Amino acid sequence: MTGPSTFAGRGLACVRGERPVFADVDFTLDAGGALLLTGPNGSGKTSLLRLMAGLSAPRAGELTWNGAAIAADRDAHFARLHYVGHLDAVKPLLTVAENVGFWTELRTGSPNPAGAVSEALDALDMAPLARLPARFLSAGQRRRVTLARLVGAPAPLWLLDEPTTALDSATIGRLEDAIARHRANGGMAVIASHAELAIDPAATLVLERRTASSAHSADAVS
Repeated sequence: MTGPSTFAGRGLACVRGERPVFADVDFTLDAGGALLLTGPNGSGKTSLLRLMAGLSAPRAGELTWNGAAIAADRDAHFARLHYVGHLDAVKPLLTVAENVGFWTELRTGSPNPAGAVSEALDALDMAPLARLPARFLSAGQRRRVTLARLVGAPAPLWLLDEPTTALDSATIGRLEDAIARHRANGGMAVIASHAELAIDPAATLVLERRTASSAHSADAVS
């Protein structure tokens, strides 16, 4: 990790198609912090995560890293984050270890720096399946491989959209431990999840489903 950083959004608004999704959303996330996104389906949690990742642009407002707009250097922003969406980024013809090694090399230039792949597989309890081709994995196992790359290829900012999908309670505990270690090392995490996660302390940003006639604003609260 680099030195302490601050990730912030001010006055964020999102429109999907012609439908306003949210407006006037503010948050501030410092090194070691966590932000939980809550709200019903359709309230904009995934849309907000995609804005944070730089995958789409806000209709209004600005996202900044240490005061500088992320839009000014998207490549630098992509290099500092991991985004885990609803789909698992697992290549079926590669083994479990090769999948994690692919992401590690993409991030660091080395497929296994200082045993990073083994550490990542251990963190998500996938070491016994290291040599198994990914096409034979269950949905939960594929999810664990996807999450293992967070550990194998470190990045300061984790953006996690429903990361507990298909996970059992023991693996959710391992994910919570990985998030805690990440934060202890100065990392940040933004997590949208319907599951109860032991993430403490954390701020919460509540999004509400917006109708055409409703006003909607949200702020991160501790």
